[in-house]
Amino acid sequence: MTAADSSVPAADAATTGRIILLTTSHRVAPGLLSWAAWQALRGADRVLSGDPDHPQLPYLREAGVEVAPGSPAARELVDYCLAEGGRTAVVITSAEGESELTDGLARLAGSGREAMPDLELLPGSYDLPGARLLDLVQVMDRIRAECPWSGTRTNEELVKYGIEEAYELVEAIEEGDREALLEELGDVLLQVVFHARIAQDDPEHPFSIDDVAGGIVDKLIHRHPHIFGDESAETPEDVKRHWLRTKAVEKQRASVTEGVPLGQPALALTAKLASRARTAGLDVALPGGAGIGYELLALAVRAEADGVDPEAALRAAARTYRDAIRAAEGSATE
Repeated sequence: MTAADSSVPAADAATTGRIILLTTSHRVAPGLLSWAAWQALRGADRVLSGDPDHPQLPYLREAGVEVAPGSPAARELVDYCLAEGGRTAVVITSAEGESELTDGLARLAGSGREAMPDLELLPGSYDLPGARLLDLVQVMDRIRAECPWSGTRTNEELVKYGIEEAYELVEAIEEGDREALLEELGDVLLQVVFHARIAQDDPEHPFSIDDVAGGIVDKLIHRHPHIFGDESAETPEDVKRHWLRTKAVEKQRASVTEGVPLGQPALALTAKLASRARTAGLDVALPGGAGIGYELLALAVRAEADGVDPEAALRAAARTYRDAIRAAEGSATE
């Protein structure tokens, strides 16, 4: 942006100079700057940084870019750039920004009485999608090291929290609450990162969040040969066949019931078992027996065969029942 006013004679950048505020992301490895940033740094008459510990400085020095220490005042920097027919100064901003400098430049430009250099904000590096996950890992590292409670937790102690967060996520999805969905996804993600950080401290079998991410990336690539390989899939059914075939090769299970967690809610458990049997082409008669348990078993199997999630269906009915209870309570109060 260029500061200009009718009371100030027009001038081009060659005579007014240029102030470049160079921003960088701490989520990108130092030294990995854009081509425009390197051009600005190499072509500048002066490069400044008020942060003596800025992570970019060693790499700039290695590249032959001389960086002067210190945070100049706005007046000083403007005068420098206006002198000698126009000079270019690059200010490498700190993580906190340069609010004092930018506020001073804004006051000078807004006065309408000052000749001003061209002012430019130049991003030297950009965050890629997922970059904030690096912040989460760093924050979790610090919490694990410094928090008396988080620093002593075990994976076993966190199990109940993971279950609670998963149910809260399900509730947010079923109620269509987008704000709650955003929050609950974060809470579930926290559980993953927390568990992985605890595992990193295990003396016998340590692993990190990178191992977790690497494992699921490899699995996704392997189970999507129609995207990352030579196979083709035109329909969702084709994709499911690819997934089940590669999963069967990976797991080498003796029974289709292996890997089905028995600790999940009973309706969901029944539906999962029925799905495994149906997918495997097994015609399994329902066990005979008296009582509500066997009746629920038959209902859950029938629901799964009809493409209905019995657990979700019962939860929806239960919410309706809850609303009816509240309505009855309101009537009783009146």
